[in-house]
Amino acid sequence: MAIRVTYIFRPVAKLPLDRSSSPAEITAVVSAWVDEHVPKAWRDAAARGGRAAIREVRSRAEYEAWYPTFADSGLVVATWPVEYEGLDLAPEQARVAEGVLAPFNLGRLNPLGLSAVAPPLFAYGTDEQRLRFLPPLVRNEEKWCQLLSEPGAGSDLASLATRASQDGEEWSVTGQKVWTTWAHISDFAVCLARTDPTVPKRKGLTYFIVDLHAPGVEVRPLRHIGGEVDFNEVFLDGVRVPDAHRLGPVGEGWRVANATLSGERQMVSGAGSGGVDRIGGAGAERLVRRAVELGRAADPVVRQQLMVVYSEERIRAWTNERVRATVRAGGTPGPAASIGKVHGASLNQRLQLLASDLHGMGATAWAADGEWTDSMPFEVQGMLRSRANTIEGGTSEINKNILGERVLGLPREPDPWHDLPWEDVPRS
Repeated sequence: MAIRVTYIFRPVAKLPLDRSSSPAEITAVVSAWVDEHVPKAWRDAAARGGRAAIREVRSRAEYEAWYPTFADSGLVVATWPVEYEGLDLAPEQARVAEGVLAPFNLGRLNPLGLSAVAPPLFAYGTDEQRLRFLPPLVRNEEKWCQLLSEPGAGSDLASLATRASQDGEEWSVTGQKVWTTWAHISDFAVCLARTDPTVPKRKGLTYFIVDLHAPGVEVRPLRHIGGEVDFNEVFLDGVRVPDAHRLGPVGEGWRVANATLSGERQMVSGAGSGGVDRIGGAGAERLVRRAVELGRAADPVVRQQLMVVYSEERIRAWTNERVRATVRAGGTPGPAASIGKVHGASLNQRLQLLASDLHGMGATAWAADGEWTDSMPFEVQGMLRSRANTIEGGTSEINKNILGERVLGLPREPDPWHDLPWEDVPRS
């Protein structure tokens, strides 16, 4: 099988902060770091016009090139241990540091890695696995995705058919995954595969780390309604995975995967989630500014619509903050992450429709010069992309079941196949 260079942890110049640092010290140290390391053009733009002005002077490529400087400081994951590129700060200390950074829009790259891969690594990984994979993940040197959903196992993920059989110190993984976000730009993936078909479906699964550059991996991009490529189908044909890249015990993959699933739901929950703040468009504050730019802000109906989405977004941000507090305290997002996911998906779809409405007739037609997405209004792209919000990260229907059963304590729906071996359960 292909051999990849192992990442060797190297100490870097982290900020001189620890759990004894006072809020005043944190503010002073982080402010000094900003003045020294954040490019002046970005700082000036932040002071002049906030995030919108920053986007005008800072390209994605420039931010990615600068990002290792951010990671070297320890501020990307300030509550993580120092050996994993953090500062080992307490959650309340990290909030002070984040308050200093907030005006400069220093978003975290590799969000699936941070939100969906790091939690199971911390909860179930070995010291060797964490040292190998977390530092380059934080530095955005190795990008991650998730090999979970399959053509016949989406909402009912536990029924998946991808198989993994052990061969000495390696596993051979064969199957097909689909709707894999960012697989086409990723280096590694966490993968849930069936290792024992003779037991009930949730008990015969094992969790692996798969090198997407290994022989036998084929990634095929899927272009969605907005013309972009986010999703992919991934074919695994006898892919060799070292047993050292197994995450958690054999047969306990469902339990390990729940840490990933909770993290993903939190990532796509919207404002305050700590991940992708607005998949498919901008948030309510930008929408308010857009209404002013378009001369629609004086319309009383528009004002009412704006206040509805703004208020709901703030409420969800507070709900998400409670989940983030649990994560910062060393826990996983848990089933409560489904609250933000269910509400955030619906709200973002309504918000993006309102954005298109504000754009008026320009949202129904645009100049056909070059690629059609190049001339498509931003609001239309956001509206089209938001159609996926109630599906990605677990469908809203499944998340409502999670809330009902694991948060509210309601009885599970009857399942006549629940205790049968997976190989005896009918499959479509």
